[in-house]
Amino acid sequence: MKKNIADSVVESLINAGVKRIYGIVGDSLNAIMDSVRRSGQIQWIHVRHEEVAAFAAGAEAELEGSIAVCAGSSGPGNLHLINGLYDCYRNRVPVLAIAAHIPSDEIGSSYFQATHPEQIFQECSAFCETIMTEKQMPRTINMAIQTAIAQSTVSVIILPGDIAALEAGKHPVSEIPGHVTRPVVHPSTDELQKLATYLNEGKKISLLCGAGCKGAHAEVMQLAERLQSPMVTALRGKEHLEYNNPYFAGLSGLIGYSSGYHTMMDCDVLLMLGTDFPYRQFYPEKAIILQVDIDPSHIGRRTNVNYGLCGDVKHTIEQLLPLLTTVHDSNHLQKCVDRYTKVREGLDELAVGKPGHTPIHPQYLMKLLSDAATDDAIFTADVGTPTVWAARYLQMNGQRRLLGSFNHGTMANALPQAIGAQATAPERQVISLSGDGGLSMLMGDLLTLKQHQLPIKTVVFNNGALGFVELEMKAAGFLETGTSLVNPDFSAVANALGIMGIRVEDPADLPSAIERMLAHDGPVLLDVVINRQELSMPPKITLKQAEGFTVWSMKAILNGRGDEIIDLAKSNLLR
Repeated sequence: MKKNIADSVVESLINAGVKRIYGIVGDSLNAIMDSVRRSGQIQWIHVRHEEVAAFAAGAEAELEGSIAVCAGSSGPGNLHLINGLYDCYRNRVPVLAIAAHIPSDEIGSSYFQATHPEQIFQECSAFCETIMTEKQMPRTINMAIQTAIAQSTVSVIILPGDIAALEAGKHPVSEIPGHVTRPVVHPSTDELQKLATYLNEGKKISLLCGAGCKGAHAEVMQLAERLQSPMVTALRGKEHLEYNNPYFAGLSGLIGYSSGYHTMMDCDVLLMLGTDFPYRQFYPEKAIILQVDIDPSHIGRRTNVNYGLCGDVKHTIEQLLPLLTTVHDSNHLQKCVDRYTKVREGLDELAVGKPGHTPIHPQYLMKLLSDAATDDAIFTADVGTPTVWAARYLQMNGQRRLLGSFNHGTMANALPQAIGAQATAPERQVISLSGDGGLSMLMGDLLTLKQHQLPIKTVVFNNGALGFVELEMKAAGFLETGTSLVNPDFSAVANALGIMGIRVEDPADLPSAIERMLAHDGPVLLDVVINRQELSMPPKITLKQAEGFTVWSMKAILNGRGDEIIDLAKSNLLR
């Protein structure tokens, strides 16, 4: 059998170190699928929805730091990839998507399943090109892989099914289609000296740190010690900096708490390190703001910045430390850390479960999961309240990982990301923190757990509502509408699929249920009925939000829903 273009694509993927492809088969992918089968070196992870394929590939890329691959057949198949690819693109992880296309001689004829993928994928990728000839293939696949790796981004190759089946000709593929480089990037000496001048003159310096601090834990701690600075983390910075951190003052933003908010507002200098924290209302208005980011296009796009520099956080701090000559007092640091300690105590007081007191408080569920999980567990969290409780109660230690749709903010990400995480790291414990709305959106991929025997532990935060959306409506003064969910017994659904299902309604049963779940050698779904009325308030309550809650209360009473106000008070005041 002569080598075809699909064989060349698969050979290039193998040479790039690709171990698996996530997707759903379709006739336009036939040549690729047959080549994957014959190679025997790439595993096909058969998911039930292509959106799951893209999320799973993104989780693999995040954990491995190398390129991961997903695929979709022509038209609807590759269109389903888009939401997951947006998430990968915004998370800045290297993912290659193979978008199969209609027969090449039918392009432009409104053929069955015809779309224009070269236009559709432009906004969620840095490279998107169509392969139309055997001569073009080797260089195009190389450019796609190299772009994804070099920029930590999404690349898309569009491949008509008939072109994939053509003979490859005498056009060998590269033995190394993607080159991983790790340059040392830090500002110039003059730039570092100017940054040091700002910091030497500052009296109350606070740090805001994000995912760009990955791998720089020791250096950031050294900087905080030298500056006597309290540290606030953005959500994606939590897993890299929260642990072994005497300078930690909490998180800010909509999912944070008051200590993080005040740490940023009370400073005279705010130094942003590797973060693109988006919420402008949480930045101080009067402080000097400094920013270090590996991507200079990020500088100043969230708030006005007095001085910005391009550099890797780790190497920038290494070069900066010798230039910091001022001895700073610890008053600002101590005040902020003490405030965080009090907030932490208050949060922990809410993480309780009393036998017979139902429904279960989600804080209690999250704390038990954090305490019981392995030291190197991988957690994935759906957006909304699962992310809120993970941010506040999940304890990181330098080995654990926390993945989510923290930039794109889409529903239904947790289970798909858990699939990619477990396929990539079969020896590690993977726990999906799934909202009932998120899980039900892509619930069909529970079958993927069964089919591929992925021992993922899926914990369902079952409150019968789109909980975070309800809170947003209340804060804006709207009666919550369209947020209620008529849910099944998710544990019964899991059992029907051949997956162990456990349902918990009483707090007294929760510790043993979690122990049973984590001890089981296989996939488990734990359906926990939690409090719908649990408040997860942001650290900064604006006058408009306070007015919104007042308006909501009045509307609820006038519409005969005053019992909801009573339930809200009981849930959050009576513990």
